[in-house]
Amino acid sequence: LGSIARPFFRRSRLLRSTFCAPHEAMFGMRASRKTAHVLCNVAQGWMEHVGVRHASNQAVKQRMKSVKNIEKITKAMKMVAASKMRGVQSKMEQARGFPLPFVRLLGDLPGIDVDKHLFLTLTTDRGLCGGINSTLSKYTRTLLNLTSGGEEKKLMVAIIGDKGKAQLQRDQGDYIVYTAADTAKVNLNFSVASYVAEEVLKTQYDAVRILFNRFESAIKFTPTIVTVLSPEGLEKHVDANGKLDMYELEGPDRGELLQDLAEFQLVASVFSSLLDNQTSEMGARMMAMDSSSRNAADMLEKLTLSYNRSRQAGITTELIEIISGASALDDAK
Repeated sequence: LGSIARPFFRRSRLLRSTFCAPHEAMFGMRASRKTAHVLCNVAQGWMEHVGVRHASNQAVKQRMKSVKNIEKITKAMKMVAASKMRGVQSKMEQARGFPLPFVRLLGDLPGIDVDKHLFLTLTTDRGLCGGINSTLSKYTRTLLNLTSGGEEKKLMVAIIGDKGKAQLQRDQGDYIVYTAADTAKVNLNFSVASYVAEEVLKTQYDAVRILFNRFESAIKFTPTIVTVLSPEGLEKHVDANGKLDMYELEGPDRGELLQDLAEFQLVASVFSSLLDNQTSEMGARMMAMDSSSRNAADMLEKLTLSYNRSRQAGITTELIEIISGASALDDAK
């Protein structure tokens, strides 16, 4: 029946001329004018109904195509992030040993109280990596609120990465003294960390606290704070605790030696923290893209089911309408 009736519904002009013409032309003298008028109304309504259903199915098909493309992109981004993570992870594991001698010798000193605080927040330049940047921004705001206790306290913020700058500049813009970006576009090495440390030293801080995401595994990243004293603050701390009294010093005087130690400790800590944060970024992006790929697959499955149901319903409706039209013709004879 579908193959017989379909040529009659090909064009709306043909439809009107076929069903709205005098009844003798289509049905012969046996059919009445009332039957022809009823069939004309049924055919016009059928065409409007099919047009709406066809548009709806086309929209679903277009969305299915878009979801498939998104799934391909997220899978490719996941593979790229996994490959980059393996490369950066080996460098990170080697760089973690740089600051350890200073921590054993001088200590970490997370709760030391000074007058000039600098918070160095390490974030990413690109998004699509979960909430690692939001977590560090939240930690930075919390530390600023806890540390701001008196007019003699000077608070400063230095930010590495565009995402952290965009989040902190809205409400903490008065504290920001230095920003840097695009550190991940080049090969992250000791020279990049030295440049960042040189800019940090210009702020004349007493203690700098580096906030970054410490890489634990591909699914776990821990927000971490590392405290590094300025050369002047380190000299006061060493004199008070006698940390260097057990060592015999040769070469430069004590002040110059402590200044070299403080500067190298800052560079080593920045270098290790940058690599940790970059590895965490790749791991977080890999997790985010994996989750996006699974969500796209679930959405595609639901859209396919909806499209098939709509298509089957349309076929069933067409068959019912054709059979009803044939029955009306038989009754009119």
